[in-house]
Amino acid sequence: HVQLVESGGGLVQAGGSLRLSCAASGSILRINDMAWYRQAPGKQRELVAGITSAGSTNYADSVKGRFTISRDNAKNTVYLQMNSLKPEDTAVYYCNADIIQQYTRVRDAYWGQGTQVTVSS
Repeated sequence: HVQLVESGGGLVQAGGSLRLSCAASGSILRINDMAWYRQAPGKQRELVAGITSAGSTNYADSVKGRFTISRDNAKNTVYLQMNSLKPEDTAVYYCNADIIQQYTRVRDAYWGQGTQVTVSS
């Protein structure tokens, strides 16, 4: 059984910063790509940032220069450092990971439960 647990969301004023964390646990053989998505009320879920197991990253245009994704492979954890936050960054943030299970060798995409980020103006 594999699960992703997020933490670090909250309420912050515009211009402020937050750091999200997402830890994967369970019977894990290998974690490939990891990513953060977000979903604002009435909108579709969108990719915010992604990172490969080798550390290559990609970002949505709307967050480039403000957000940084990183990972600690030893801890099976991915982070999202969010700076210069804007009200339009308000959303539920979800982590996603492409994981191969240890015993079954089954590869699947897993999602965290989501963490709310609210940016006030």
